[in-house]
Amino acid sequence: MSFKIFGEVIKISLVTKCPYCGHKMDVTALKCPVCGTGITGKFELDEFFNLSEEQTKFVKVFLKHKGNLSEVQKELDISYPTARNRLNEIVKTLGYDVEDEEKESEKDVLERLKNGEIDVSSAISILKGGKTDEGSKKI
Repeated sequence: MSFKIFGEVIKISLVTKCPYCGHKMDVTALKCPVCGTGITGKFELDEFFNLSEEQTKFVKVFLKHKGNLSEVQKELDISYPTARNRLNEIVKTLGYDVEDEEKESEKDVLERLKNGEIDVSSAISILKGGKTDEGSKKI
């Protein structure tokens, strides 16, 4: 929905949660903006409507960069692990299972090394099965 205030178009997203109690809202009416035809009933919303505003923004950036999390993290100014965690949360919100990833894949470790997020010794430690600590990040 959108409307004009002082000549500026203001866009309002569909409200999917009750502002009072937080439960999922039901869509019960639809109306054509051109001819005015309306229908009532109970309509199911796609799972994408369960995403928060922040998650929707992430998905848009993710699609813009064709799924390249390194580009997503650069544009959003977040670390690669944060980008990956946000993507996993979105996948969960859409109703899919996310496998617990105890170990980073070799590709992810090398990507982080390439982006300067970790140094060589941290990358080697992670690839050998260890974890990196915050102090070993490359500055």
